[in-house]
Formats: sequence, structure tokens, C-alpha cells
Amino acid sequence: MTVNRVVITGLGVVAPNANSVADFEDALRNGQSGIRFIPQLETLNFSCQIGGVPQGFEAIREHHFGKDNHEFTSDNVCYAGVAAMDAWADAGLEQPDPDGSADWDTGAVVGCGIGDMDMISNRVVPMVNEGKVRRMGTRVIEQVMASGVSAKIAGLLGLGNQVTSNSSACNTGTEAIAHAALRIRTGLAKRMVAGGSDGASPYTWGGFDSMRVLARKFNQSPDQGSRPMSASACGFVPGAGAGILILESLESARKRGVPIYAEIIGFHINCGGQRKGGTMTAPSAEGVQRCLKAAMADANIHPHEIDAISGHLTATLADPYEFKNWAQVLDRRDEDFPFINATKSMIGHCLGAAGAIETIAAVLELKKGFLHPSLNCEDIHPDIRPYEKSIVRKTLEIPELTTLAKTSFGFGDVNGCLILRKWKDEE
Repeated sequence: MTVNRVVITGLGVVAPNANSVADFEDALRNGQSGIRFIPQLETLNFSCQIGGVPQGFEAIREHHFGKDNHEFTSDNVCYAGVAAMDAWADAGLEQPDPDGSADWDTGAVVGCGIGDMDMISNRVVPMVNEGKVRRMGTRVIEQVMASGVSAKIAGLLGLGNQVTSNSSACNTGTEAIAHAALRIRTGLAKRMVAGGSDGASPYTWGGFDSMRVLARKFNQSPDQGSRPMSASACGFVPGAGAGILILESLESARKRGVPIYAEIIGFHINCGGQRKGGTMTAPSAEGVQRCLKAAMADANIHPHEIDAISGHLTATLADPYEFKNWAQVLDRRDEDFPFINATKSMIGHCLGAAGAIETIAAVLELKKGFLHPSLNCEDIHPDIRPYEKSIVRKTLEIPELTTLAKTSFGFGDVNGCLILRKWKDEE
């Protein structure tokens, strides 16, 4: 069987604190929060009235799709489309001729956690209830179908290989990257567009608010609301956006002569089966640990080779268990524990986009040799205190940073782990 090395050659991001890769890197380095007060949530009597939503996006939408393009009215699809086009250009790939042939060597796995609830709630449901079905227009299904994000990207970029959307709750973006990497590794594609997106909607966030898992004590100080690893954390801050990566076989990237960001040397996805402590909303320790071990085995690395971890770390009761699982798998505790940080402290939890946006942060950290800070964790949770020296609370310049693990865990007891390695041009 063909076994290809998988490298990352392009990045595109639409995030609560930045709408381009360069700005996102600056925001990460500077510890810039993208979390803001959202008046609509106050009007709707949410307990949590803050969120991470991309800012100034209308101008970006018009730049990419034109002012009157009604194919791109869904934020979920627009975020993914913009990030995909930016990643495509970043990878040195030319915008395809709309009248040309499909690119049979390139496909996409781009998913979303929930999708465009605003379109369903504000347009589909009211118009159906009012008997105005024929006035909904011909584009509604494209905006709300689960595979809408990948289908639109396929049309924008002329993709002819497998094009699909996955959905595995908060693990969606990470899982998409793993699926895409596997397709390249096994020789079924030369390149894949991979990642995740989710729009901002009170109809999406309302269920989480009802569960009382959203931050509700920091409505007057939004940038302090997302508090992974903190003793005063009171839930996650909802977010929205998209992260898209261009994955490519090393052979293809070398033939094109393009720069390489990093290599994906290992990955694994699994489910704990909601057994042995795992539930619909809580991960099974056994499932998590098996996932982490399998990803490292796939990468053929020793636990001590992990230099840093980009954690899932949502600012919920699960944070301490994430540390315990890593400590068990790595057999590294206290001062021997690798560096760890939480991108969600700056952007909130972007649901289906979270793993992809956070992977982009991790790739930039490897490429540029730094680790971004985790905000709002001055008061470390008591159960995490033994690992306090490993928590990155101010930007660290680490040129020798080589191997980084990115993890995601989602409702349904699903888990994902990517092992990323810094690319050295002499390889």
C-alpha cells in the first residue's frame, strides 16, 4: 500500500480575534482576546451574554464573493469559503477557471458542528409556517444542508476528488484533518482541503446556555470570560469562525516547490463508547488515553518527544481530567510535563471550527518557534496546580520547538489527536 508523508502547505482562518493568518499570528503572540459582549444575548435573556464572533466580516465577504452574491448568505458557509480561498492562495495554488476541468487530485473534508441555525430559524421555519414555501428561493437547501460547506468549497476551487463534510461535535475540525491526511497518506489524493466552520447564532448557543455550561459570570468583562484551567472558570464562551488547511503529499509539495509549514506525522480518532465514565457530554478516560497513545504510536514517537500540547481545554470541569489523561499516557508529571496552552482562552469555543482553528495556531507556533499565552488562568485550578510550570501564561520564544500534539474531545465521547512536527527545509 502507498504510504505518503503528509505536509501542510496552506492556511486560512476566520477567527474572533483575526481574519487572516498574519493577523491571527499577531493576535496569538499578543494574547489578543476576540471575546465581546453581544447585546442580542442580553435581549434574549441568556445567562451568558458574551461570545467570540469574527469582526468586520462584511467587507471581507464582499471582497471574496461580491456584494450581491446570494449563494453566500450563510455565515457558516461564508466563513469556510473565505478561509478555503485564502488557504488555497497561501499554498501557491491558482484560482481555477470556472469553465475548466475539475481537479481530480484534490478533494475536501470540511465539517461543521451544528451549521446555520439562523437560516433555519429566521427563514425556513417562519416561511414554512406561514405557507410561503414557494417564496423561500432556490438557494435555501444549499445553505442549510450538512454538506453545504464542503460542497461550496468544491465549487469555488473545482475539486474533483472526494468532497465531504463530517460532524463530530467539538472534535469536527480535528477529525476532518485526520480523515484528509489519511486519504493523502494512502495515495487516494494528492491534496486535500481540510478543516471546520460554524456560524454564530443564539439558536445554536441557546441549548448550551440551557445546560448551564456557558460562562455566565463575566458579562461585564468579556475578555476575562474564557478561563481554561482556572479555578474561577464557570463554563465555556461560545465562538464562531472557520479554519482551513491545505494538506498535500510531500512528493506533490516538492514538485510544486512550495514552502511547507509543518508535517502531520501521526493521528488517531476514536470514541469511548459512553462506557466506564464516558457519557454523551463527558469523555471516557480510557477512550481519551487510547486515542492519545494510538496517535503517538502512529507517529512512531516516544512520549518524551512531545514538546507541547495544544489542549482542548474548554474552561469546564473537564480541564483537570485532560491533564490527568495526558500525565497517565506520557508518564510525565510535575516539572517533566510538556508545555500546554489553550487557544480557547482568546477566541472561545468555536464548536465545529475549534479543532481546525486551534490546529492552525499550533502550526504557526511550530513554524515560527513560539508558544502563545493562555489568558485568565492566574488562579490555577487546584487539581491542575502540580502542572503549573508547564502552563504557558506569556508568549514564549522557543526556536527548538519540534513536536506538538493537538487534541479535541466532543459530545458523544469522541476524541481526536494530531501529532505535528516542525518542517526543516533540509528534510
